[in-house]
Amino acid sequence: MSLVYPLILKISIYILQNFPPFSTSNKMGSDEAFFHYSIISYLLIGPPTYISCRYITAPYGKHHRKGWGPTVPPSLAWFLMESPTLWFTLLLFPLGQNSSNPKSLILISPFILHYFHRTVLYPLRLRKKPSNGYPISVALIAFVYNLFNSYLQARWVSEYADYDTDNWFWWRFCGGLVVFLCGMVVNVRSDMELLRLKEGGGGYKIPRGGLFEYVSCANYFGEIVEWSGWWLMTGSWVGLGFLLYTCANLVPRARANHMWYLEKFGEDYPKKRKIVIPFVY
Repeated sequence: MSLVYPLILKISIYILQNFPPFSTSNKMGSDEAFFHYSIISYLLIGPPTYISCRYITAPYGKHHRKGWGPTVPPSLAWFLMESPTLWFTLLLFPLGQNSSNPKSLILISPFILHYFHRTVLYPLRLRKKPSNGYPISVALIAFVYNLFNSYLQARWVSEYADYDTDNWFWWRFCGGLVVFLCGMVVNVRSDMELLRLKEGGGGYKIPRGGLFEYVSCANYFGEIVEWSGWWLMTGSWVGLGFLLYTCANLVPRARANHMWYLEKFGEDYPKKRKIVIPFVY
């Protein structure tokens, strides 16, 4: 491991010095330099995140277990840890030079839409459902990540995107928006189905219908599709970093969920279901 971090540092410096999207010159201001270094960090933390999530499943939901410190109700945890995506984004966005540009305002709207649902509506629906506590330690990690991600997405859309010379903006935005909305529909409907199964108690049940007929984690698949659409809409490194990190976080958890279902339900669980990508994985 002692050789890994110097290598990562050398790669980062080389990218920053040689590739235009990342290149930092002496004329670059402190915010711009921090922004560019943050992009590099985003791209580099994906693989370690995947490896850690592959071997350590976050202890909430069906994987709840003791030993992770005090807990809070899941509805409160989701509201607090997702909240930076709204208040921090709305705080940073007006500071950008493009904050009043109609393209900038339109582009940030899907991001706000997703996180309004995740921060406000989803916790409200979760509030009366029977569930285990959510570890504060895990919620804090998610809170910090959402601060970091909100900074990158908001600053790119309102400050660093070049709308004047982007002749493909509307083509890319419209195509990406279709992908994003399709993913959001799958994500929201799948989450609602999982919440419905908790009604009346009785423990976990096998999810049925929709894309659950093809994968164990249709909600995760929907979210991956969403941020694929976001990457297409923004056409940016920050959008790609968001997508890759989402996959690094959700794909290992989807595998853990799939194995949990197989162990709990045995022969009753549909054998043809994939983990998270229909017909593929």
